[in-house]
Amino acid sequence: MRRLSLRISKFIKQLFPEKSILKIVFRALAYCVLLAGVAVGALVISVWAGIFGKLPDEAALKRIENPLASEVYSADSVLLGRYFVEERSFLKSEEIPASLKHSLVATEDARFYRHSGIDYKSLGRVLVKSLLLQKESAGGGSTITQQLAKNLFPRRQYGNLTMPVNKIREFIVATRLEKIYDKDEILVLYLNTVPFADNTYGVKTAADRFFSSKVKDLTWDQAAVLVGMLKATHLYNPRLYPERALERRNVVLSQAEKYGYLSQAEAARLQEKELGLRFNHISDHEGLAPYFRASIKDELVEWCQANRKPDGTPYDLYRDGLKIYTSIDARMQRHAETAIRAQMKILQERFKGQTSVKKLNKIALAELKRLPAYATLRQSGMSEAEVLARLKQPLRTRIFTWEGEKEVEISLYDSVKHHKQFLQAGLLAVDPQTGEIKAYVGGIDHQYFQYDHVKLTTKRQIGSTFKPIVYAAALERGVSPCDYISARKTVYTNMDDWTPENTDESTYEKKYSMQGGLTSSVNTVSVKLLEKAGISKTIDIAKKMGISSELPPVPSIALGTPSISVMEMVSAYGVFASGGLYTPPSYLTAITDRDGKILARFEKPKSVRAISNETAQMMIAMMKGVVAQGTGSAIRTRYGISNDIAGKTGTTQSNVDGWFLAVSPRLVVGVWVGADDPRLHFTSHTLGQGAATALPVVAKFYQNANADPQLRRVMFLRFPALPEDVAARLECAPSKSNLNIFEKLFKKKKKKPKTTKFRSRRKNAEP
Repeated sequence: MRRLSLRISKFIKQLFPEKSILKIVFRALAYCVLLAGVAVGALVISVWAGIFGKLPDEAALKRIENPLASEVYSADSVLLGRYFVEERSFLKSEEIPASLKHSLVATEDARFYRHSGIDYKSLGRVLVKSLLLQKESAGGGSTITQQLAKNLFPRRQYGNLTMPVNKIREFIVATRLEKIYDKDEILVLYLNTVPFADNTYGVKTAADRFFSSKVKDLTWDQAAVLVGMLKATHLYNPRLYPERALERRNVVLSQAEKYGYLSQAEAARLQEKELGLRFNHISDHEGLAPYFRASIKDELVEWCQANRKPDGTPYDLYRDGLKIYTSIDARMQRHAETAIRAQMKILQERFKGQTSVKKLNKIALAELKRLPAYATLRQSGMSEAEVLARLKQPLRTRIFTWEGEKEVEISLYDSVKHHKQFLQAGLLAVDPQTGEIKAYVGGIDHQYFQYDHVKLTTKRQIGSTFKPIVYAAALERGVSPCDYISARKTVYTNMDDWTPENTDESTYEKKYSMQGGLTSSVNTVSVKLLEKAGISKTIDIAKKMGISSELPPVPSIALGTPSISVMEMVSAYGVFASGGLYTPPSYLTAITDRDGKILARFEKPKSVRAISNETAQMMIAMMKGVVAQGTGSAIRTRYGISNDIAGKTGTTQSNVDGWFLAVSPRLVVGVWVGADDPRLHFTSHTLGQGAATALPVVAKFYQNANADPQLRRVMFLRFPALPEDVAARLECAPSKSNLNIFEKLFKKKKKKPKTTKFRSRRKNAEP
């Protein structure tokens, strides 16, 4: 270093051999410039040598991969949503329209095709125009290639040297990129990595977000909006600041005109257009099937951990750009979500006033005390009264309403109370022949109510929807469908004098065939059929049909006291439609990498025999009667659904849970409706029964799907005609009088309930 200093001093003396004040000053200045040059050179060499961190070499630059959101697709190739840390999607070179390419180059780097990564002329122009003359249209100091380098390898902190070191790193990386990639490839890399507004990365995601458009279909003015926001993504966010974004768009169009990409007349015409946003925000909560996507996320993470990339590291669901293909039918999913929104809004109006203010306040207060905010304040030393007073102070926040999200002044306590009183719903549609899930709606709004009411772990009492399983078990045990069963009350003395009751008093004076008992959903008949079938046998049949929830070996299961998930019930009803075969539900079909290479194919699960084909046929015929004349008849009389449907309604005690399951040849649709807190329920059975809560949702779904030309082939399939011998077994009147001739003649007073013991057909099944 000393030798270098002596050489520099000797060089300066040669420049200024004679002594004078002016010459001394010039000597000093020259000495400083040379020393600065040496320092800069030394800094460049240090950065290049990796002293400030290793720079990417040619091999690393050739395999550039950015974090890329994984995408979930329906069976009909519709994007349902993404899993991401940064919402990002990639595009290919052929997808870039000229409008986007020219807007970008004209605005960000006019000499892009003439420099090799660093544009020294533009740096000087920016110094004069941007800094001294304050001209907005002068452009930035960095080239597109330098900006790409910054996007790919984010800046680091180096103390006082942060800015120069980062700039040198970007210069070096930019020149290396220019040697590896041609200009169009650099544009593609840049457009795939650059951040846009609303935390979107890459122009493919931005085009979809702001214009619901593919990149190749962007118009000049749309491309100019996207390019315009690159100057300051938040400042020129067209969703938040449309006027500012419009002004910036017109600057971009002026730049395109300036550099000959647009004529003056064309630029003027485009500048007169409105922004024309078509916002399409797909997030964890939005887009199609958010509950479904949330339900499969953990399984996908496990798959990623168990499978390795070519470099030996496990796949990352949030960064590796996987494409996940599912069995969801996007058309059915839309119709299902529309049905939930339409009918639940109506139902919520009817639910108003069903719960007393006192009860609602009590429930809200208990819920408030379970929140983290309450615990945090209590731990800070505040008394309970002080905490409650704090949490009852109004704040500016957003709440869910059926008229749309609203921003209001409301306390946390009142917000809890507001959201607690909403009725919820779960809808699942499955193809019974394959087990494939076609539509999945876990609740009324995923952003505000993320509890999923469809998945296996969410269980609610099922009411009379369990009766078809009891009937199937009885048929499997040899009970004839035309054996008449008395509906009279019975007191079971070995069950703490348990006495099942019917909702209709007139039923006690009748005896019913299986068809009649199921059509009218007669409780006493169901219990006696359970007795004939045997509790143990019935539970065995239920397990074979896909019910994995606990089924207590007690007679009340005949009335639907067990708590079972929507997923299990829909799968079980699928057995009736598939000729007695149980097929486990499935939803994943394939996973590919970001380039479309298949990483996994998921085979359809195998079907197993659960009940005989003959039993399944008779159950379909009997449940058709439920839809034609029984508790499910409103789907035809009120909603006009003419499809070939079998089904069953269900209502639990106090109208806490409402159910309806509809069975078609290639579709089983199950719906549950109720409040998350069982203490909130309809006080009126007319309003709260499954036929009035869940059935209308199924009916609306069928109306929507029936009107869809692409779904008519599935929706209007018909069950095969019953074989003659099977049809003959069902040929009997649904009911007849339970009174003997003397009781009819002398109109004997109503009999007292019969007293007996509950006897299951299997002794070991007795409770």
